[in-house]
Amino acid sequence: MAHDMFQTALAAVLRHEGGFADHPDDPGGATMMGITQATLAEWRGRPVTRDEVRALSRAEAAAIYRARYWDRIRADELPAGLDLAVFDLAVNSGPGRAVRLLQRVLAVPADGLIGPRTLAAARAADSAASIRALCAARRAFLQSLPAHGVFGRGWARRVAAIEARALALAAGQGRPEGKRQADKNSNSIKEKDTMETTKTILSSRTVWANAVGFAALALSWLGFDVGGLDRDALVENLLQGLAGLGFVLSTIFRVIATRRLI
Repeated sequence: MAHDMFQTALAAVLRHEGGFADHPDDPGGATMMGITQATLAEWRGRPVTRDEVRALSRAEAAAIYRARYWDRIRADELPAGLDLAVFDLAVNSGPGRAVRLLQRVLAVPADGLIGPRTLAAARAADSAASIRALCAARRAFLQSLPAHGVFGRGWARRVAAIEARALALAAGQGRPEGKRQADKNSNSIKEKDTMETTKTILSSRTVWANAVGFAALALSWLGFDVGGLDRDALVENLLQGLAGLGFVLSTIFRVIATRRLI
């Protein structure tokens, strides 16, 4: 996926992670923007205090999310939308579990490691269906946790919101502007090349002169008298008729291109 997709996904995750929290029933303990005290200590390579967790900057939090979650699940290589669904699951329940649930949804060996086979299966599958199945598996897992009685409603709201956002991204809605514009430019170039190639063929006198010549030769082999055939006049009439056809085809191509770029 495009580089900007990380920032898009991170913004969606942070809307649910919020700021500093230290709920006594939360097994993660002191947490800031979803980064637990243990995670921050491991990231910095030393023990950290609750106050250090509270003072965590967004820039450092983003660096942790990219290195420990986004890159670990190879989200840049996952289809749009599915990258967010797996990323948020990894943040909430760990990268290993997120990958294993994804692999079960994709019916590939669930080893907890994103490799070529998992990526190929993700790209071949219908993204919307994969997102829905993954979110359903995530709900089932969360319902099995002892803390579900305390946090269940909040978890359910989070999964529902991430699912909706992921499906929108899979449908091409809300993707980074640069990516959308690149897609539009690519489609525009392809359609223009197709139209220009078609116009060149249809307007080529040499092409149609050769076609008429081959047709006349074939008719003579079949016993028809083509001696009185005015080939130049026939070619001219064909070009005039095909000019109109070329205009019609050009209009059709433009309509198709416009519908594909909306």
